[in-house]
Amino acid sequence: MIPILAITGPIYMAIALGYMTTRGGLFARADMRVFGQFVIKLALPAMLFNALSQRQIGEILNASYVLAYLAGTLALIGLGLLWGKRKGLGATDSVVAVMGMTCSNSGFVGYPILLLLVAPVAAVALALNMLIENLLVIPLLLALAERSRGDAGHWTVVVGQSLKRLAVNPLIIGLAAGVLVSVMRWQLPEPVLRAVNLFALSSAGLSLFVIGGTLVGLPLAGMGQQIMPIAFGKLVLHPLAVLAAVMALPLLGLAALEPSLRLAAVLLAAMPMMGIYPILAQSYGKEDLGAAALLVTTIASFFSLSGLIWLLG
Repeated sequence: MIPILAITGPIYMAIALGYMTTRGGLFARADMRVFGQFVIKLALPAMLFNALSQRQIGEILNASYVLAYLAGTLALIGLGLLWGKRKGLGATDSVVAVMGMTCSNSGFVGYPILLLLVAPVAAVALALNMLIENLLVIPLLLALAERSRGDAGHWTVVVGQSLKRLAVNPLIIGLAAGVLVSVMRWQLPEPVLRAVNLFALSSAGLSLFVIGGTLVGLPLAGMGQQIMPIAFGKLVLHPLAVLAAVMALPLLGLAALEPSLRLAAVLLAAMPMMGIYPILAQSYGKEDLGAAALLVTTIASFFSLSGLIWLLG
């Protein structure tokens, strides 16, 4: 178990450092928003560009990975909506809960862990997850949430707005630029590559620090029964669903994933939910639930991820 803790320990130590320094007043919680913007708008896009621009296009575009991760995620969306209906939850409440179960924190928590376990494919797995989550899963869930409100036709507007925002999203721009350089086989000047790499190297540690600082002051009181199904779905059911989809690929006549990408897919599904989950939930009057679920799931993921890494060897 010591080798497992050697992998997960530094990750959660960085998160704890962000929490303690923010709670102790060395940084304000508002500072985390600034640091987070730096990660999202500069560091992670630089990392994606740096990694993808130096790979062959065949290594980047992996249809088996996309199909397996998307199939597992869609299966859990269906299961979660069915669970919400049987529990008597409102349609909007069910969608908000499912959003927490299926949208992983791939960039802030997932990528640093992949760097420690499967470094050669970490950036590719992150890039593929960014495409799946931002282009497909999140727009679908937002459309379902708007449709559950009874606003006829309004969900199409939401999807359109989501796609427009993606067009100017620095992560998507960095990803697209990296793929373009790879396809064109351009050789960028060494000073440019070094400058990009400086920003890329800052992404892992700072992203974890931001997660810790963001957790300060989040509410928990009286939400246990609402939070636990979301946390269980995210940390247990999502990786199981993706693993089942990955194992089913050869049975469907599709190319099997190489072991490192298979591990990356399952691990990214096992991450806590994305950091913007409370913000998305706020649009539907569930910001306290979203914040509390984020706190509990992030803390619980230390134990669940350690156990998963041990099980997967």
